[in-house]
Amino acid sequence: MQITVDMNLCESHGQCVFAAPQVFSFDDEDYLLHDVSPAEDLRDAVEKAASACPVRAITLLADTPAPQ
Repeated sequence: MQITVDMNLCESHGQCVFAAPQVFSFDDEDYLLHDVSPAEDLRDAVEKAASACPVRAITLLADTPAPQ
């Protein structure tokens, strides 16, 4: 699973941090930090975080199969 956060849209509301604290957090200057490739078992939390974002800054990228 891959996620992206559009930092031009992010307004640090923190809804993602509440929904998925294992993936999202703030640094000391309230800048959003996130795991770009969280474990698959966190998918539900990441999806909730993305849907909770009031500015829709979080995108969950579709899984693509590895090249053969």
